[in-house]
Amino acid sequence: MKAIRHFGIVVSNLDRALHFYEELLGLKVSKRMDEGSDYLSTITGLKDVSATTVKLAAEDGNLVELLYFHSHPRKPSGQKEMCQIGPSHVSFTVDDVDAEYVRLVKAGVEFNSPPQFSPDGCAKVAFCRDFDGTSIELVQVL
Repeated sequence: MKAIRHFGIVVSNLDRALHFYEELLGLKVSKRMDEGSDYLSTITGLKDVSATTVKLAAEDGNLVELLYFHSHPRKPSGQKEMCQIGPSHVSFTVDDVDAEYVRLVKAGVEFNSPPQFSPDGCAKVAFCRDFDGTSIELVQVL
């Protein structure tokens, strides 16, 4: 493997997800596409699929891809536990986790707890959830 290309997150409401990832977290839209073809159906394993995908970039160029499936809508399955099998969270480095915590709580984002120091004292960390329940880790390297 040469690099991690992006992380994909399926969302139930694209406008609400863009508000969270673009406006609240500060990622920048780098590409938006309406997709639907035999190619997409083949690679996803979904029949007659159509979706809107939005790639958002962090300052360092790493990407998060939001996927909204028009043809196969799903409701959020509820809050996932961190110990569930499969991807558990997306982590972002921030300059000041305490300031981000206060700002995001004021915007209605729910956190598991206030920021905590890591046991080795090298970071301060807080976990919140996007509006579909995807866990987001905010890390301030100390």
